[in-house]
Amino acid sequence: MLFKLSMTDTVKHNEITVRYNLPENWNEETSFSFDHLSDVVLRLHDSAYSSAVKAINRFSTVRNYIIGYYIVEYEQHGSDRAKYGDRLLKRLAEKVNKRGINETLLKNCRRFYLNYPQVLKYLGGKCPTASDFSKEICPTASDKYVTPAENVISKLSFSHIVEIMTVDDPFARFFYETECIRCCWSVTELRRQISTNLFFRAGVSKNPELLLQRTDIGSTPALSIKEPFSLEFLDLRPETFTENDLENALITHLQEFLLELGKGFCFEKRQKRMIIDDEYYYADLVFYNRILHCNVIIELKDDEFRHADLSQLNAYVSYFRENEMNEGDNPPIGILLCTRKGEKMVEYALAGMDNKLFVSTYMLALPDKKTLQDFLLRESKQ
Repeated sequence: MLFKLSMTDTVKHNEITVRYNLPENWNEETSFSFDHLSDVVLRLHDSAYSSAVKAINRFSTVRNYIIGYYIVEYEQHGSDRAKYGDRLLKRLAEKVNKRGINETLLKNCRRFYLNYPQVLKYLGGKCPTASDFSKEICPTASDKYVTPAENVISKLSFSHIVEIMTVDDPFARFFYETECIRCCWSVTELRRQISTNLFFRAGVSKNPELLLQRTDIGSTPALSIKEPFSLEFLDLRPETFTENDLENALITHLQEFLLELGKGFCFEKRQKRMIIDDEYYYADLVFYNRILHCNVIIELKDDEFRHADLSQLNAYVSYFRENEMNEGDNPPIGILLCTRKGEKMVEYALAGMDNKLFVSTYMLALPDKKTLQDFLLRESKQ
């Protein structure tokens, strides 16, 4: 006997949702063919497996948070806590003796609980010291810069959370949580963005409202230009590379470059040919941003900023605006990447231009620790 199912059905069991679709050419009046049978089995398996993985990740995150809760409660109220002292987590891992539960995990569970008090409220917990934790860990944090607990649990894996907790500043953590969810970063991608200080390069540290605009679904999307771009993955020597070397390396490492550019970028063309006044001109790299619905033309320079470079880019953007836009497209955007720039010269060069143009620098190697510390210190004082 055949079950009669609608074209789209949903099965729910213990908060696990499995969605599956019957083949479009399925007709309930006809019998199952072998191809139909195999297709339905495959789709059901894939959907159930995906739902199971998501459910496991979610419950694992909740488990780790509750473990952290009990550890903190014991450290504050345990009658024999002094007996174990600093070796508490190591002895606890040895006592539990379960695969995967080790001292490192227990440390991360405790840190998770202390850094995310909003999760306790979401889970319905009653802890008299929860507000104290919030004030102690992030005394200046505003409610609008706190990722909702449901998003923390359902949209971030615990591995993502562990990486984000390496960041001390609460607002910076909120930034990485937001961007990780928005851009669907893998753990490796998240780790790289933290190590290259995306929080400062994106300019969000100086303009918190910019981040709120990104989280507002109803707002008009805007292009966020990093300063500087981090291109250390190209493995180019700063003293010997040419513009052609830079372009070739970016194409070779296109996946990493797309991550550095941000969400929504699709590669379209390198050395895009344009005919202006019967002469050939070539734009270095052309992308299309599916969120902004516009072309993005990138010009690469192996030297410091010169105003003539911006005039060239402006001409290319104007050409695209007149000849390459399709119905529904927004006006194109131009980005000039150079090694150094003077802020005043950029300001004067951009004055009076109608096109959307941006000038940013790039670095081919990550700064050493002291240089990075000095940079962060200067940024924090501005």
